[in-house]
Amino acid sequence: MTDLHYLSATDALKAFRARALSPVELLQAVIDRTEAVDGTVNALCHRFFDQAMVQAKEAEARYMGNGDEPRPLEGIPLAVKEEEAVEGQPWTQGSLIYKDAIAPHSSPFAERMIESGAIIHARSTAPEFSCAGFTHSRLWGATRNPWNPEYAVGGSSGGSGAALAAGTATLASGSDIGGSIRIPASYNGVVGFKPPYGRVPQDAPFNYDTFCHVGPMARTVADCALYENALAGPHPRDHVSVRPKVVLPDGFAPIDGLRIAVSCDLGSWRVEPEVRANTLAIADALRQAGAVVEEIDLTIDRDAVNRLAAIHFNLIFAAAVDSEIAEHGDVMTDYALEFPRWTKEAAGDTGLLEEFVLQAQVCEPLGAVLDRFDVLICPTVASTGLLAGESYVGKSVTIDGVEMERYFDTMMTIPFNIASRCPVLAVPSGFASNGVPTGVQLVGRSYDDETVFRVGAALDRVRPLYESAAGRPGL
Repeated sequence: MTDLHYLSATDALKAFRARALSPVELLQAVIDRTEAVDGTVNALCHRFFDQAMVQAKEAEARYMGNGDEPRPLEGIPLAVKEEEAVEGQPWTQGSLIYKDAIAPHSSPFAERMIESGAIIHARSTAPEFSCAGFTHSRLWGATRNPWNPEYAVGGSSGGSGAALAAGTATLASGSDIGGSIRIPASYNGVVGFKPPYGRVPQDAPFNYDTFCHVGPMARTVADCALYENALAGPHPRDHVSVRPKVVLPDGFAPIDGLRIAVSCDLGSWRVEPEVRANTLAIADALRQAGAVVEEIDLTIDRDAVNRLAAIHFNLIFAAAVDSEIAEHGDVMTDYALEFPRWTKEAAGDTGLLEEFVLQAQVCEPLGAVLDRFDVLICPTVASTGLLAGESYVGKSVTIDGVEMERYFDTMMTIPFNIASRCPVLAVPSGFASNGVPTGVQLVGRSYDDETVFRVGAALDRVRPLYESAAGRPGL
């Protein structure tokens, strides 16, 4: 690769240690790229370039043997999603309500990133209160897809996905309560990991929500694993963080003999033909890499998933958004106003008992598959893209000629927030004819992180997306 802003974190760290590249040079390349393309993409809402350059020079000194030893991600430019609390930095939540807010503390997740030695050079955009599968807000406007700016970047970690694809960050953070890491990974052609519940520590009170996860996003599987190792492990401020810390290996074994199941629609999702074809192409690539791959009949009831999600969100996530409406509704986005409305309507008067019954209904068929197979592969998103800046409030989405009532019905991610102990690695699967990337989810057995990374690493070897200039956005 000749474009320094697309250098992987793994390769950058090797070059830093060999003193063949300085963190200052990498950061400058990322800054230059940001100034060239972010006017179109609009993925970075806050920039700290002067402060970041001071940190890059400090990192350079460490690699030159002056001062402390370099830390695991020393000198790597990192964009942090704007919803995350980083002490002393803006904490806007993508909302006009908090446009002037400054975080009084750093979350456990942010602490891990800071302690790793990565350089937070910017904050990445998110929809208001991270409550949408696209990324635009009244505060920042629309974030646009680097591959085709007419299209959206997914959400809610959309700015992170777009920054990685555009080359304006080397690593980026994400959070995922309904697919918010995996959806933008798919639409931007990058890699995202939804860790199993409790693997990566997070802030209260949402650390107690089993649907809620925070995790890494990157351009390669190796970078995602490297980043995950810096994040994972128990934290004293997160009671549910899992002990002991799991450390992914530096390299992953071949996948010869691994049993992999493939479902293109989870039995009840309408899926665009291009998404289906790209999913089957991934299955073929894994067969060629030595895995035993079988297309299976699996039915996860989409109606049960949607009802369960409405009940769960109504009690927790949507309730938090709803608490802002009485005082601040006039400055909120239409989709943020709509979110608690539809969850209340869909949930009705039901509570936790029905949620648990539905959770069993959703998880039992998945459990049966993962008892026979090491990994399940399915699409991440059923559609080939949403339009940038469109909130889809009151508007349907057409999938393979059939109208879906809500864009939410195109997201195939929520079953694995319900099955929250399953690690899920989202990787690119190809492109649609409109130029927007498509992706698949690699779903593992409970807390078996290494196997999904093993499968992802095999795909990175046979189908690298960013290896050449032909595999990068034409910005």
